[in-house]
Parts: sequence; C-alpha cells; structure tokens
Amino acid sequence: MNFQLSEEQEMLINSVQAFVKKELLPHEDEVDRQDNVSPELASDIRQKAIKAGLYAFNMPIESGGPGLDFISQALIERELSKCSWALHVNVARPSKILMACKGKQIEEYLKPCVAGNKIDCFALTEPGSGSDANAMNTKASKDGDDFILNGSKHFISHAGYADFAIVFAVTGTYEHKGRSRNEVTAFLVDSNSAGLTIRRGPNCTSNRGYHTFELFFDDCRVSSQKVLGETGKGWDVANDWLTAGRVMVAANCVGQAQRALDASLSWSANRKQFGKSIGMNQGISFKLADMATEIRAADLLTLYAAEKMDLGSLSDADAGMAKLFASEVLGRAVDEAVQIYGGMGLMDQIPIERMWRNARIERIWEGTSEIQRHIISRELLAPYQN
Repeated sequence: MNFQLSEEQEMLINSVQAFVKKELLPHEDEVDRQDNVSPELASDIRQKAIKAGLYAFNMPIESGGPGLDFISQALIERELSKCSWALHVNVARPSKILMACKGKQIEEYLKPCVAGNKIDCFALTEPGSGSDANAMNTKASKDGDDFILNGSKHFISHAGYADFAIVFAVTGTYEHKGRSRNEVTAFLVDSNSAGLTIRRGPNCTSNRGYHTFELFFDDCRVSSQKVLGETGKGWDVANDWLTAGRVMVAANCVGQAQRALDASLSWSANRKQFGKSIGMNQGISFKLADMATEIRAADLLTLYAAEKMDLGSLSDADAGMAKLFASEVLGRAVDEAVQIYGGMGLMDQIPIERMWRNARIERIWEGTSEIQRHIISRELLAPYQN
C-alpha cells in the first residue's frame, strides 16, 4: 500500500473539514439538547452538500455519483464523523444496494436518491432476529403479480424521513447442509404504501437527533415490479454492500477517536494542576501516547481495507477486522478522554460526554464485535475444514 495520499485526496480532506466546521459543528450542541434535526436544517445541509459536491459521494459514475475510489470515500467518512451522526447523515450516502435497480426502478428510485430528491432507508433488522438474519420473520407471500408483506422491522435508521424502504422479507425456504434456510427477497416499498405503519422507536443514548423507527407490515401489497434484484436473491444484492459498509463504519470510528484525542491534547496542554500542565504528568502523557498509537493503527487498517475494496480483493474478514478494531479503539479513546478531563468529562458543557455516549453504539450496529470475531475466525479456520 502507498501510504502517501495524493494531492487530490489531501484537498478532499481539507474541503470536508471546512464543510464540517462551517455547516455542521455550529448546530451540534443544539441538536443534542433538542434530540432533533429540524426538516429545515436537514434540507439546508443537503442543499449545501450538493453544492459542495459531497452529496451521494459513495455512488459510482453510472448512477450519477462522483465515482470516487473507496480510499477517498473512507477519508470523507473519517472527516464527517468528527460531527454527530444526526448532522452528517444529511450529507447523504444512498444505499449502494440501489445499484441493483433495473428498468423503471432506476428513474423512480436510484437517480432521485443520488440527486437528493428522495431518501431511502435500509430495513433488515427485526425484534426477534438481531444478528441472526436467518431468523427473519417478515414474510412476503405471492399473490398474482404482487407480494403481500406481513411482519415488522426495528432499529431502522431515519425511516420516518425516508420516501421508501429497502425491505428484506422471506419468500421461501431451501435446504443447505441439512438445515432449512430462508430464501430472502429485497423489495422497494414506498413509505406511503397501504398496510405499512412507521413509528418512532425507543430513545437511544447514542446519537441524539439521529432516530430509529419501527416498521409494521399488515397485508402490505407490493408489486413484483418492486423486487430489487431477483426473487429469492436478496442476500446477493445485500452482502457486498453490508461488507463494504463495515469499512466505512471503521472510518467513522477513526474520525470520532481522532476528535477525542485532539480535545484531550488541548485540555492536557492547557489544564494546570500543581503548577504545571497535566499533560506533563506521566499518568496523562502515557494515555495520550496510547490513544495516538491505537488511532494510527486503526486508521491504517481501515485504509488497507479500503484499498482492498478498490482492488476487488476485500474479504469479509478484512472488513470485520477494520470494523472490530476501529470501534474498540474508539471505545477506549473516548473512555480515556473522559478520564483525562476528570469530572468535566461527564458534564454537558463540553462535548466529551457526548463523544462517550455516541461511541458506544459503534460496537453494536453494522455487526457486533462478537459477530466480527466470528466472521474473522471462521475465515481463518476455513482452510482447515474438511
């Protein structure tokens, strides 16, 4: 890997940093207090992101996106994450799974999402399945040229603001190594569809203002023309996107950790105790050194995974390692930041306690740390299996 970023990538980083500082960070305190991003603010951020050329930065040229390489995408994610999810999510990244759109779906769903005229949400997780996606209970039964959906989803990010949901439902079963497995299909379901109810989910400690929702399907009729990809091939269109998404979560974790380190360095240099800066004390300086070392390692591991994506050689374990390590480094970094700040680290007058709260979700969503370890170890042991 070439560890030297190109001039274009350095310019990209500077551009995103300037956008975050000017357009996002000034709103962070208020959004956290109110647990809300107003529709007006969300629209304003989207429009400014479009003007800045940042909107839908994850999408390829053939969809109308900028076609950035994955390393550049990871660098953008790293810088955007230095502000809360509730705000930087409005610099939208449409679900790349929409590249499976075909025919009329391209004009109705894909292109409007890339242009910023529609918002999608990804509806996979269910109350009874969690990490075990094969335990999915939402069913889609064939009825003539339509499917009838029944079931529920939860923890669906910003579904209350989305124009449609990418919904995964069981359309059959098949045998695999003596076990019955679910045959899953992806559907494009408009938010105003009859039989679909969208309800705000429970309040979350992490990422105030970034809400999750519950979706309930009660004989919700969906045309077969709304199948994304092929019937029964839902995992085919989802798995690549899910794996790549873990690398981008890792990049987000690196950015959050770097923000915590920067704040800790400033505090350590300026906070005086016993006649000197607390950073001069070994108990603090060693914490800073460990934080910086781990963050550098997480950053390099994430960029390594992004490069493998560019080369087309990324494995599930590569993505799992990046997500696992970066999310756990973040957890340690924000915890040390609280310790360095002492009592002030838990006060809402400064953003450290917010960083601490927000970091906790990263070891759970997009695949828990335990799931990542399972993926990694399974791949390591695969050559030894008969």
